[in-house]
Amino acid sequence: MEKISTIGLDIAKRVFQVHGADNRGAVLFRKRLRRGQVLSFFADIPSCTVAMEACASAHYWGRQLGELGHSVKLIAPAYVKPFVKRQKNDAADAEAICEAAQRPTMRFVAVKTEQAQAAAILFRTRDLLVRQRTQIINALRGHLAEFGMIVAQGPQNVPKLIAVVDDPTSGLPLMARQMLVLLVDNLRGLDNRVIELDREISRRAKADEVAQRLMTIPGIGPVTATALMALAPSAQTFRRGRDFAAWLGLTPLQRSTGGKERLGRTSRMGERTLRRLLIIGASSVARWATRKGAPAGSWLERMLGRKPPMLVRVALANKMARTVWALMAHGGIYRAPVATA
Repeated sequence: MEKISTIGLDIAKRVFQVHGADNRGAVLFRKRLRRGQVLSFFADIPSCTVAMEACASAHYWGRQLGELGHSVKLIAPAYVKPFVKRQKNDAADAEAICEAAQRPTMRFVAVKTEQAQAAAILFRTRDLLVRQRTQIINALRGHLAEFGMIVAQGPQNVPKLIAVVDDPTSGLPLMARQMLVLLVDNLRGLDNRVIELDREISRRAKADEVAQRLMTIPGIGPVTATALMALAPSAQTFRRGRDFAAWLGLTPLQRSTGGKERLGRTSRMGERTLRRLLIIGASSVARWATRKGAPAGSWLERMLGRKPPMLVRVALANKMARTVWALMAHGGIYRAPVATA
């Protein structure tokens, strides 16, 4: 048998498909494995490149196969799809992964450590609890509206919702009040848990030197700084800040042809949690500049004077992302640029 160069591994919960090829791309074997057979199979194979899609459990398998001496490469599923021939099945997917991994210009995803994945769970948990809290607030507002009790939107009006539910003279039917009290109790419990997570995030931010430097950027606080440390890949993964901003999905989609550039909406690729946090931070900076006034002659003042507000916020988030990359790659702290006359 020819020497195995690359193996495409299509992972799943129980049934895995492997596709082996030599350095010319010729097929050497196709094999179906059960979950318990995967490690023993790769332990008997000489060290080679093992490619997988960057999906659920890929980082776990990447660490396991790396310990066996193999070179592991993770590929974004969107980059594998063009290599799938005709029908989609496990064997075709494994072959497509193998072919994609052999392309000289292919981009790969770095395998995360257990510590990095554990740190990411903190933010995933906080996001889940915040979404649940928002759902309960919307449910309370909607149910009260059915009884003619209208409360304005916004987190600042949540105490008014709770006050209506707690008020025995509000006119709510007893059966409705019992259910709404249950929602209010859940809302208070979620508030307490989110506060606890925010304290843990602040503690981690204070203990991390890089997070401290990132927080010198206007619009980046403890949550965003520690999220960047936990969810973003190494700064060395990107050649420049523009590449990092593009990975976050803060650049426009291109549909250019015939020498004519056509730019669309933001691509929304990459890590959506980081993109959302940066846009929220940019929004706070833009609102502050709108109320208090941006520095005379600054980029932000010029943009606010001639562009729609949401466009300015996304553009500012893009600048923040490039600044984040510069601080993570080269060190130092943020220094505000000198405004031009």
